Amino acid sequence: MVEEKSSNLQPKLFRLIDANLNRLKEGIRVIEDINRYLYDNKNIASKLKSLRHMAKVDNYTQLLSFRDIQNDVLKATIESEMEREDIEGLLLANYKRAQEAARVLEESFKVIEPKKSDTFKTIRYELYALEQKNLSSVE
Repeated sequence: MVEEKSSNLQPKLFRLIDANLNRLKEGIRVIEDINRYLYDNKNIASKLKSLRHMAKVDNYTQLLSFRDIQNDVLKATIESEMEREDIEGLLLANYKRAQEAARVLEESFKVIEPKKSDTFKTIRYELYALEQKNLSSVE
């Protein structure tokens, strides 16, 4: 998957990558399914599907050994996460979730695999453009 630049790279970085890779793909999937099943928007849903498939790393199973759900200090749901007034709010929350995760991945991979960082930067900018297009067409 990744080649360490230094031998003292903390396993917590892999935990960070695992969490944000999941967050990115989950956020994209919510947006994709809204466009696919609620809006019948094949164009946006297809672009989102492509982005979701771009969001991958080699040897993903390697990351699983660094997953530590039990010690996640913020795993409890907060009140604002339970509030979504409408579909537009749901879309916005998941665009932001995915964009933020893409940014964390972009920055994290600069430390261990700089070429992979560009992939997540591309995903982030595509999400910005799709958000604008998607939310400007919601009534």
